[in-house]
Amino acid sequence: MNKLTLTSPLQDDLLEGSIDERITAIVDDHIGRLPNLERLTSEEVRGIIARYSAVLEGNFIYWMTATYLAVKSEEAREIIIENLTEEVRDSHPAMLRIFATAADAYPTEADSLAIGPDLTNVRLFLGKLQGVQSLMTMAFFESYIQRFMSYLADLAAARGSAERVYTDVHGVCDVEHSQELFRAVSLEMSVNPMKPGSNLYEGVELLSALLDSINHGAARAVANWRA
Repeated sequence: MNKLTLTSPLQDDLLEGSIDERITAIVDDHIGRLPNLERLTSEEVRGIIARYSAVLEGNFIYWMTATYLAVKSEEAREIIIENLTEEVRDSHPAMLRIFATAADAYPTEADSLAIGPDLTNVRLFLGKLQGVQSLMTMAFFESYIQRFMSYLADLAAARGSAERVYTDVHGVCDVEHSQELFRAVSLEMSVNPMKPGSNLYEGVELLSALLDSINHGAARAVANWRA
């Protein structure tokens, strides 16, 4: 992961604990807590793939577009546009749908409801249009995805699927995507610094909760979501 070069006093304070090390530790924690595949039932395997698909297929491009609207740095915008162009040109949502369908794990209503509350929290956060925090959230997510892809491929294999296009593509391209997005955080902070007292990791924390809903089941009962 690239070291961030930030310049404002606020940024210097934030870097005392090392942004790179903190993000790496959060990603390591998620990967280290992934359910043991050998202990999962076929239905539990299906659920993880389905919940992941329910989140990513219809939301990633929306999240990245919201981030584009939030940033003011032209260089950061160029980085986001490159990411979005690849997502749209190569139809990554369709790629994911093929992957989930091949594993007989296309999301059901229950799968969508299970991730509903945490997904809404991420959407509302990105709706605040905070450039630096939004970029940090997406940089964290790309860093996580590149580590998660091999596990996702193993889940599909456990469901009898040999479809690997989605996991192969994202296991490679998201390495560069995360590096570029962390660079964009630096670029954005130079022209659009955070307000004092802002939480750089607000979106990371909300997205972490959503990842837990994907990987470990719903944190809230469906009844609470419908209430």
